[in-house]
Amino acid sequence: MNVLWICTDQQRFDTLGCMGNPWVYTPNLDRLAAEGVLFENTYAQSPVCAPSRGCFLSGRYPRTCGPRQNGQDIGKDEKLVPKMFADHGYYCGLSGKLHLSACHPDTGRMIEPRIDDGYHEFHWSHHPQSWKDVNNWPANEYSQFLMENCVDYVTQNREDCKYVQVGVDEKWHQTTWCADQAIAFMEKCKTRKKSWLFSFNCFDPHHAFDPPAEYLERYLKILDQIPLPNYEPGELENKTVFQQKDHVGAYNTPGQMPYDEMTDYDHRMITAAYWAMVDLIDKQVGRMLDYLEQSGQKEDTLVIFHSDHGENLGDHGMYLKGPYFYENNVHVPLIISWPGKIPGGRKSKALIELADLAPTICEAAGLPLYEGFQGKSFWKILTGESDLNTHRDSVYSEFYNSNINHRNPLAFTTMVCDGRYKLTKVHGCTQGVEGELYDLQEKPLERYNHYNNSAFTEIKVRMLELLADRMAQTCDPLPTRKACW
Repeated sequence: MNVLWICTDQQRFDTLGCMGNPWVYTPNLDRLAAEGVLFENTYAQSPVCAPSRGCFLSGRYPRTCGPRQNGQDIGKDEKLVPKMFADHGYYCGLSGKLHLSACHPDTGRMIEPRIDDGYHEFHWSHHPQSWKDVNNWPANEYSQFLMENCVDYVTQNREDCKYVQVGVDEKWHQTTWCADQAIAFMEKCKTRKKSWLFSFNCFDPHHAFDPPAEYLERYLKILDQIPLPNYEPGELENKTVFQQKDHVGAYNTPGQMPYDEMTDYDHRMITAAYWAMVDLIDKQVGRMLDYLEQSGQKEDTLVIFHSDHGENLGDHGMYLKGPYFYENNVHVPLIISWPGKIPGGRKSKALIELADLAPTICEAAGLPLYEGFQGKSFWKILTGESDLNTHRDSVYSEFYNSNINHRNPLAFTTMVCDGRYKLTKVHGCTQGVEGELYDLQEKPLERYNHYNNSAFTEIKVRMLELLADRMAQTCDPLPTRKACW
């Protein structure tokens, strides 16, 4: 078999037509869902890039595999899924982000340092920026592509909304470039008759909010229909100090997308731009799916689509991401398809963790399951051998100072959710509320914190015990030394 592993960056669960969004235009991802299995309750193990990516690529929780924060290197001895496939004869490639090691230009590194990750072809582009920028990486292959074609990555500010920009045309967009690399890779492997695994890791719909003009245009015609963020003034008074800070400015940076200073028009424009970026992703996913069909590889290819984490998008009075675990932060889309092997047209309500992807992909390929895996394979759900809606009793996520903008106080928070109730605990912080407890059956979602509500005491105790159990299970299952007998 082959594996086309598509991971977007910072894409919420509710951004697809097949997930109930009536405004976005995602016919290709909807088609993929119709042909495969749509998992409606999939959760990231961190609301931040590097910890989440290290987790699903290794099948191990963030604090186990190493990068528990952006700007921290993954452990040199960690084994990644592409390495496991490469060791069994697969040809492996990547386009776009990897983000498992510190790779900010300020570090002086010319490219993201790599462990033995298994990728034979590494078309790396951490994020798009002008190749004329002195802080750009010389090894940013997307920037090299633009430079060779005498095109630069230049965005233009919109006069009507300073938070939204006009991005480069679709032809020159990083998402398109990532798809171009994927198609060229798949064609090469077909010619050479090699089984393959390819990671498509575009940067969108991560901010900045800068879609091509033609993709934004469709939403400008329906702008007044776009819903405002899920936020009730005053709700943050009973939330953590980190949320109160990020309400003033994203990433605890006063003045950066300050919610109270933004207009309804600003909020709708940002949502429109974000959805337009998703639409472009869908278009490029369609190109890759069409190639698989035209090249005769569709029946032999396992296709996975998901995101690393979500985006606030103004919900709860904040933008971007931070040390909190709302549905818009950690609930992500997941679609898996393999015609002929996986019965399609199904929707699963099972609780899934992104950590579960690694063992599932390996089991699908018949590879031995790594003894260091902490994720739990759901391959039998895909094949129909086990109940479609049953996998885990809970999902767990962690934020261990993962985004270093929160310094006073430091942000260490963890979350557990059993499908109905979600509990978040703030660790070591004496400022403000020490936790959150939500009933996900309440509408609107997660506005009302029941952590200190006496009517929820029994549920709170039960969820705290569950959180303690899940945190204990993040202990590395690998031995620290070989046993001596």
